[in-house]
Amino acid sequence: MHWLLTGKLSVEKLTVNIPGLPASLQGTRLVQMSDFHYDGLRLSEKLLATAIATCNRIQPDLIVLTGDYVTDDPAPINQLVLRLKYLQSRLGIYAVLGNHDIHYSHSRTEITNALTRVGIQVLWNEIAYPLGKQLPLVGLADYWSGDFKPAAVMNQLDIKTPRIVLSHNPDTAEILQRKKWRVDLQLSGHTHGGHIVIPHLGSAATIYQNILKQLPRNLQYRMPFTKSEIFNVVKNWQWSKGFHNVGSNKLYVNRGLGTYFPGRFCCRPEITLITLASY
Repeated sequence: MHWLLTGKLSVEKLTVNIPGLPASLQGTRLVQMSDFHYDGLRLSEKLLATAIATCNRIQPDLIVLTGDYVTDDPAPINQLVLRLKYLQSRLGIYAVLGNHDIHYSHSRTEITNALTRVGIQVLWNEIAYPLGKQLPLVGLADYWSGDFKPAAVMNQLDIKTPRIVLSHNPDTAEILQRKKWRVDLQLSGHTHGGHIVIPHLGSAATIYQNILKQLPRNLQYRMPFTKSEIFNVVKNWQWSKGFHNVGSNKLYVNRGLGTYFPGRFCCRPEITLITLASY
């Protein structure tokens, strides 16, 4: 990942309106980090150190991590947590796992144990309350894990209760919306911002997906790359980065810090500063 092609670390800032947010939580600041792919190749030590230092300068109330800490082999997590232990936030650090964190049968356990050792709480179809009972934090199992069963978690919460959902793969936003579960803010990663971005036009994958949609269905599958790994990553490439309204729910997709095939071009690594508000 060459900085001349990807650009420097970006701090994306957004304010999210959460109806019914308690007055005591107005102005609460969250930092999201995602998709490290820490394996000695896809994330430089310099960029990681910069991201951690930048996060700490923000002095967030809460830090959330949205998966893919390693690439395939889980062993590098033991080195990554030696860096992540320096992250600082008032109310702790919460995490969910991504598809690369469950690559082998032992990956989930090894990665969860390593993160837990440095005080990072991993949520796997669980609810936590770092912000209090009036704003639960829901952490879902990875979409591809076989354990993605949101009903058992989401049905525990009253529809009147605002909530923030951590889910690595943004495609899950479509499912949550279709089932009419309330999601005041879903934080995801997974897409790396679309990898390759054409300035002023958007990610190459999104542009190509939009072209395909204009073609008759019998021609779509004859086009190049439609069966490639890139197009199996997500169904909704239009949600490859940034903020989106998904029906009445809200979704934010972080571009991540590391990379994966085919690499990044004009797609800056990111940490996200989210301020909660109720207008």
